[in-house]
Amino acid sequence: MKYVPDATADRQFESDNTVDRVGVDGLLSELDEYAVEQSLQIKEKAEGDDVTVTALCVGPEKAVDAVRKALQMGADKAVHVTDEAIAGSDYVATSLVLAKAVEKIGAEEKVDLVVCGMASTDASGSVVPAMLAERLGLPQVTLASVIETQGDQVRIKRDGDTATEVIGGTMPLVLSVTDQSGEARYPSFKGIMAAKKKPMETWSLSDLGVEAEQVGLSVAWTEVEETTARPPRTAGEIVTDEDGSGATALTEFLASKKFI
Repeated sequence: MKYVPDATADRQFESDNTVDRVGVDGLLSELDEYAVEQSLQIKEKAEGDDVTVTALCVGPEKAVDAVRKALQMGADKAVHVTDEAIAGSDYVATSLVLAKAVEKIGAEEKVDLVVCGMASTDASGSVVPAMLAERLGLPQVTLASVIETQGDQVRIKRDGDTATEVIGGTMPLVLSVTDQSGEARYPSFKGIMAAKKKPMETWSLSDLGVEAEQVGLSVAWTEVEETTARPPRTAGEIVTDEDGSGATALTEFLASKKFI
């Protein structure tokens, strides 16, 4: 899961042109809520099987809010990876940290499914699931709008522009889901109270065996060189119809903008 700036808040950049994730309000990426929801549904369909849903997030200290929401939704436990050296990391470095965290989780209990959202709401890269699958050496079934599981088999539907694909895979694998997979549940009062007692671990890069020189802005493959503030909104044009010319004026305006 990713902790992202609130789209309704006043988002801004740091002096190094990276997104400010500390000085603004943030929340769990909406697209990752679908990943949490599908993970919980897979667990519920597993009936009597011993299934654990672990929420994993890499982000600043404030990202703990996103982790708590996943626990409130129903995740059994959580891991929050936070380290100042991670700031400014690109997709390549982010996938490295995530992969090492998944491997550390897997050292304690078997990891069958790594479930991701289709993209983040702030960067919309959509490449981390594929990079994560490559680093973990696992097959990937991505951009799923419908997910079906039976035993160790996973079958998905992927909606394209001209057709719908049906793709199957055998666990363990990496799965990413779209916002068409099913509306994410709201945390209930019972879930909110239960989340306070659920285990949550905080790891640093040293816990994962990742060197600070492997992540961060200094080794990123891409860099934002310049940002420009959004210009203020200009006053709109008001068309009146006091003399019966309103329809003509409106038509001319729409035509000038090539709307008609």
